[in-house]
Amino acid sequence: MPPTDPKGLSDKAPFLRDLIAGAEALIFDCDGTLVASPDLYAAGWRQAFSKAGYSLEPGWYHRRSGLSEQVLLDEFSQQFGAAFDHRQVIGDMRQGVIDRLHMLREISQVAAIARQNAGAKPMAVASSGPRAIVAPSLRTVNLLSCFDAVVTIEDVAQAKPAPDLFLKAADLLGVEPENCLVFEDSPQGILAAENAGMRCLDISLLV
Repeated sequence: MPPTDPKGLSDKAPFLRDLIAGAEALIFDCDGTLVASPDLYAAGWRQAFSKAGYSLEPGWYHRRSGLSEQVLLDEFSQQFGAAFDHRQVIGDMRQGVIDRLHMLREISQVAAIARQNAGAKPMAVASSGPRAIVAPSLRTVNLLSCFDAVVTIEDVAQAKPAPDLFLKAADLLGVEPENCLVFEDSPQGILAAENAGMRCLDISLLV
């Protein structure tokens, strides 16, 4: 039996059924797409920067929430002339997020699509985040088992908006890029999907 539309999505996005039916594989971003994690990351970054002697405004982070760790740190250093141990700050941030995972919630409209299509289509997660956070996040909301592959920043040379993450996911799924449908929330991720030659659905159309 083919997967049915998740409750409530057909009214908001009547084109969704056709998009999914026309795709051989589905690829999902994680943070901000499957799980509502930006606030957890913001808290983790604030804690890490505070330990390094710097203050981070939440708004500054949220405007850059789609960036990989290293790109975000580079922007912070350049903008504020800050000098710190990048590895230490990243480690402190990751631990801060892990400590807050009990507060993590799924984005129900997108998570429902993943659950409805698990086993019916090849599916992967492609995230600019680290595996140390992405995998536990998916496990926390009981989504990890839905996916045939999880690709994170450690698996590729370049983060989004480069296409590397999505191309790696397609390769692992054994599906040509043009036959993949991506679910994304960030400008960097949407551009990465386009750069990979994939169709992309901005989840703001669903939530």
